[in-house]
Amino acid sequence: MTTLTSTLTTVTSAIPAVCRPPAASTGSPARAPMPAAARDLVASARRSLTEAVIASTPCERYAAAHLAALRAAAAVLAARSRPNGKRRRQVRSVWVILPEVAIEFTEWAAFFAASARKRSAAEAGVPCVTAREADDLVRDADAFLARVTGTLGLPHQTMLIAGLRHTG
Repeated sequence: MTTLTSTLTTVTSAIPAVCRPPAASTGSPARAPMPAAARDLVASARRSLTEAVIASTPCERYAAAHLAALRAAAAVLAARSRPNGKRRRQVRSVWVILPEVAIEFTEWAAFFAASARKRSAAEAGVPCVTAREADDLVRDADAFLARVTGTLGLPHQTMLIAGLRHTG
């Protein structure tokens, strides 16, 4: 028995370290460090969502909620995309790039892309959204931010948006 053990020890020590299985892990895969830009964009998205919750008009709520979603999407791009060295001649929307980088956000990208024109009008002060539409977008942006932070491994605290009322 000791001969077998010493033989196994000798054989194992002769195997290069790169060929050996890794030592027992803690159970969680190692994550690449989160880029500071991604953390900053998540924080900025949270601030925009807070602004949306306390905004006084539906247009302000809608625009701020959409901006929160844009910043959350940008955080995903900051965390996952890598420059390929090629320069693009055209500017592309974050909602076009997001599904290419993070396929799990394809439906969210389509949803927020569809509301981009309305956001532009709302930012310009055009009365184009109802209170209900604004409140719904605030909730949707909060759900999207929760999904983004979960995907990035960052903490998320759902906004206290239960008090939003559909008054229009």
